[in-house]
Amino acid sequence: MKKAEPTQQVDGRTRHSVARLLLERGEATAIVVAEALGLSPAAVRRHLDALVADGEAYTRDAPRRTQRGRGRPAKLYLLTESGRARFGHAYDDLAISALRFLAESGGEQAVRAFAARRVAGMVDPHRAAVAEHDDPALRAKALATALTREGYAATTRSVGVGEQLCQHHCPVAHVAAEFPQLCEVETAVFADLLGTHVQRLATIANGDAACTTHVPRVPEQARSDQHGTPAREVPDGGKSL
Repeated sequence: MKKAEPTQQVDGRTRHSVARLLLERGEATAIVVAEALGLSPAAVRRHLDALVADGEAYTRDAPRRTQRGRGRPAKLYLLTESGRARFGHAYDDLAISALRFLAESGGEQAVRAFAARRVAGMVDPHRAAVAEHDDPALRAKALATALTREGYAATTRSVGVGEQLCQHHCPVAHVAAEFPQLCEVETAVFADLLGTHVQRLATIANGDAACTTHVPRVPEQARSDQHGTPAREVPDGGKSL
């Protein structure tokens, strides 16, 4: 008699199949995934919700096909960069080669300009959602939500007099290991977006478990007013440790 497989192992294989279908289709509703895999919609939604919770997928409303439709629109599920990463890719070598060429032909500033454009493309769509909060701690939480949607599986937690913004996944970690400018520019952009001095404490590119950024709860302007001197700037947005 064949021994039954552990439920966790079966769930893992099913979740991988659900993720692969999203990879192949680009986007799909729970009903479409269920029909393609021969599973119940309820079972598929459980796996899709788990992928969303883990930062491996996100949702958006499906376009209505008619003007007469009533009720809430169906949700389309799409993989984030983190979700795609589970299937592996060969982009790292290409990216490193391209940045090496850029550094040789354009120098340090060219690499930083590329890094700045890349981070801007990642955070600019979320600026309004982050900026609507005055409190840096709330801004950090909004930024974590934005980063999760971009595939970084980010969270925040209160630590002492500030918040720690933790990115538990980095799609470019192998590239950043050779080109720390990616981390440095990202940190500087975070400081600008949050409106306060931030400090990068750890990076996945440096072998740490997560990219951790400290965000003080007191806004930069408030600190400047309290002490009568401008808040200290961080060179290059803070170095990766």
